[in-house]
Amino acid sequence: MAILVKNVNFSISLSLTMLRLVGFWPPENLSWDKKIVYNCYGMLSLMFLLGSYLIFQSVGMWLIWGDLPLMTGIAFVMFTNVAQLVKIVNLVGRRALISSIIASADEVLRSAEGVEAKAIVKRCNRDTLLLCVIYCCLTFVTMLGWATSPEKGQLPLRAWYPYDETQSPAYELSYCHQIGALFVMAFVNMSKDMLVTALIAQCRCSLQLLVLRLKTLGQGLHITEKSHLTLEQELVVKSRLRSCVEHHLRALEAAQQLQYCFSEHIFVQFMISLIIICVSAFQLVSVTNPVRMMAMTTYLLAMMYQVFLYCYQANQLSEESSEIAGAVYQCPWYKMSKPLQRSLLIVMTRSQRLTKITAGGFITLSLASFMGIIKMSYSMFTLLRQLDM
Repeated sequence: MAILVKNVNFSISLSLTMLRLVGFWPPENLSWDKKIVYNCYGMLSLMFLLGSYLIFQSVGMWLIWGDLPLMTGIAFVMFTNVAQLVKIVNLVGRRALISSIIASADEVLRSAEGVEAKAIVKRCNRDTLLLCVIYCCLTFVTMLGWATSPEKGQLPLRAWYPYDETQSPAYELSYCHQIGALFVMAFVNMSKDMLVTALIAQCRCSLQLLVLRLKTLGQGLHITEKSHLTLEQELVVKSRLRSCVEHHLRALEAAQQLQYCFSEHIFVQFMISLIIICVSAFQLVSVTNPVRMMAMTTYLLAMMYQVFLYCYQANQLSEESSEIAGAVYQCPWYKMSKPLQRSLLIVMTRSQRLTKITAGGFITLSLASFMGIIKMSYSMFTLLRQLDM
């Protein structure tokens, strides 16, 4: 059974490999009996890493209901786990279509020819890898801070257990479960976010390749300044333009599929992120332990960075789609026949409709929407502070 998942984009390869290791992304061509075993492993993994912890946190929240500082001490991780559960269910439920999107994007990027086209693919890989490394560092520092910050006899995070967790060996077992589950699920959560945002980045990369192809429609035809294209040259340009239109349609279809697969997922993530950022900031201002303060700071940054990733990649996707018209204008259109110029005009007109990704179908992902979420979180944080006074 293959564990490593190969992809032209390293961030996607790393994300899918992590999801496969914890039981959420089965290898292809498994026999029915091995598929059953793998699915059972995924269910056990989900219950051990996420399900049991959600139950303990929910009961703990019910027991301390009304005590705002204690409630926020549970809420920030509990809501993160709720968002995780939604994303896992969405990923597993639409795995076939997501696999198709991944395979199609991988094929398009691997087929890039020419020095400039390959440089675009490499730049996409490098940019997503850099974003992944930043996310990974924030996650690791947060988990390390939580693991080392609790006072003697206390667990890293507040939760209810059906036994006395302060006594040995129950304390040691509970501590190991909390830290182990949190470490694994933190990186699984990162993998799911990087998978979605890297797929959006690959859609961007596909549009960049299209822009390059449109700019170079007349490449190698030896067009002179004083004459129009010959009949043979017109046929070559028509063939190239037809290929560009097909490329554009595939990119638009990929964006629509991403919208279909992840729109609700992103909407839930954004709504929960509003709460998480708010209660994390509330917890941060009341922390006195310096290690805990560092962990909460990086956690708050990680949650903001998580939202930023979606908004940034979707914003750049819209920006890339707006450059198609300019790319058409840079080709030697003035040397072409009237019918071919009309075809180019149709491409330019179609490109005026920007490619967008929305959350829930009505919140367009952009840097402006990111700032809106941060402002709303701050408003909720201010309200919480007033209620606590």
